[in-house]
Amino acid sequence: MKTSLGAKTLASPTPTWIVGAYDPTGKATGATIAWGGICSSKPPSIAISLRSATYTHGCVKATKAFSVNIPAQNQAALADYFGLASGRDVDKFAAAGLTAEKCELVNAPSISEFPLVIECELLHVIELGLHTQFVGEIKDVKAAPGILDAEGKIDIEKMGTVIYAPGSRLYYGLGPSLGAGFSIGNAYVKK
Repeated sequence: MKTSLGAKTLASPTPTWIVGAYDPTGKATGATIAWGGICSSKPPSIAISLRSATYTHGCVKATKAFSVNIPAQNQAALADYFGLASGRDVDKFAAAGLTAEKCELVNAPSISEFPLVIECELLHVIELGLHTQFVGEIKDVKAAPGILDAEGKIDIEKMGTVIYAPGSRLYYGLGPSLGAGFSIGNAYVKK
């Protein structure tokens, strides 16, 4: 029998993403999030959730754009820092030694050193309680050449994706592939 843990945010693992936005003065800022994921295929869209208390929350609302910056495992401490400091008080990019690069298709900064960046235009704002969900249409995905396979697709093992476990508050890396999607389950499909 399973043990009840109560109504908690323990869906695990979650992503480790840094949401980038510009503040009213044009300074790049960002916040680490764990509440996010793809939410539509057409139009290609991503949902992220931020607490209204965060500086980035107001910046996303004002600019109607954001980037999702996905770090490699060796950048986990940098990702964590973006969740500890406030953009109201410090230039996070300068403090972390990271480069804010203007996105090509939306009015948001990206983190040059991170291997994967998703540029998003804000579509919907949904107030959920403590968090606000921002749904952004994906305008482009930019990948560092070193994380692509021979066919030009993202190789998660080369990227070294960081994930987060909300219950333990620990960061982890992903392990090796377990098999091909839409394929390994065929053994259970009735003929």
